[in-house]
Amino acid sequence: MLKLNQLSPPKGAVKKRKRIGRGSGSGHGGTSTKGHKGQQSRAGGGSHPWFEGGQMPLQRRLPKRGFRSLNKAEMQIVNLGSLVKLGSQENIAPLSLKNAGLIKYADRPVKVLGQGEVKSALSIQAHAFSKSALQKIQAAGGKAEIIKE
Repeated sequence: MLKLNQLSPPKGAVKKRKRIGRGSGSGHGGTSTKGHKGQQSRAGGGSHPWFEGGQMPLQRRLPKRGFRSLNKAEMQIVNLGSLVKLGSQENIAPLSLKNAGLIKYADRPVKVLGQGEVKSALSIQAHAFSKSALQKIQAAGGKAEIIKE
């Protein structure tokens, strides 16, 4: 009976693998099947994937648009209507906003916007306020304090 360890492919079905880079006696003429001279024949040779054969590259053909400031102040936004989550708390600071889940970071600037209504007099501390938010806070008898950094 034939066993699995006795199986072998038929004669001539498996070719010997090409041993490249083993000198001039390897049958490849000493060039390791890379041809003669040129960029592709060198060690580490070849061009990067975005090389376009000397044509003006895509990133230089496309028009430059827009501007992204490196010093942009990223404000965290809180609406007056969402301050209801804080309940009857009178003094509101960035730390209490973070604890209530209204902002993500307590140490980054906060801006209060005027969407929603203020029911009671609140003392709110933030880095910036919109005009409508200031008017609504003051109309309710509250106080808006701007935090300087």
